[in-house]
Amino acid sequence: MKEKVTRVISEFNSELKLQGFKAFQIENDSNDTRTYSRKDFYKICLTTGKSKIHYSDKTFEQEGTILFFGNPHIPYSWETISTAYAGYTILFSEEFFKNSERSESLQQSSFFKIGGTPVLKITEEQRVFLNTIFQKMIAEQESDYVFKDELIRNYISLIIHESLKMEPSEQYDQNRNAASRLSSVFLELLERQFPIETSGNPLTLKTAQHYAQHLNVHTNYLNRAVKEVTGKSTTAHISERIITEAKALLQHTDWSISEIAYALGYEYPTYFNNFFKKVTGTNPKSFRAAEV
Repeated sequence: MKEKVTRVISEFNSELKLQGFKAFQIENDSNDTRTYSRKDFYKICLTTGKSKIHYSDKTFEQEGTILFFGNPHIPYSWETISTAYAGYTILFSEEFFKNSERSESLQQSSFFKIGGTPVLKITEEQRVFLNTIFQKMIAEQESDYVFKDELIRNYISLIIHESLKMEPSEQYDQNRNAASRLSSVFLELLERQFPIETSGNPLTLKTAQHYAQHLNVHTNYLNRAVKEVTGKSTTAHISERIITEAKALLQHTDWSISEIAYALGYEYPTYFNNFFKKVTGTNPKSFRAAEV
């Protein structure tokens, strides 16, 4: 029987499920290690220093002050490079923020959006302003104010909107027709299959037919809707997301290629190797060796 290999679960997961929000200050944090783990919360960090952020299959090396946006549906990890590192972090669950009437701003934000850029460079003037907001949230979480949760949600919204003003996001189509709604549901369902936490619990939704059945629509109807709204086929989206996860697993875990293949729903490693090479032009072993 194949032995289960489980990823590290963030220590904040249990606490946030109970409270929904946590804010704290980072001081001289120079011991972060590269960890690829499941996180069930959104994260916003305001940090000053030099760091390397691994976000899905991309890496962002940053120096100075940045604002980072972590999405619970996208795997990421953080390496602190400089010895002097300071700033603030807030963590919040989707349920906590959904209680806000303005929660749509979270999904509309280009920083949290799948395929977006999670890092924003911050000027000194912006840093001073944002510092005040983070400090207010830290103080508020300890207060006895009856409506402190709503006040904290307002502060989170303020950070998101100030960020969008600093670097305006692309104009997202607000048309809520049937095709756009179905495409949005499909893309959300696709993203919720990841990250893969154990090599012994393989991916089950792997084809356009699987997703259509899950959404109770005909495969052709789903394909037409997704193609119309995104310009890419359902199969293309699924393949790209599986490849993104495969790259992240090859980079950030010590799982064998056979374990990764099995986790991604491939019974035989050969099928996975052929798929990976067809899409990327290289095989998993070579990709992993090149990334070390």
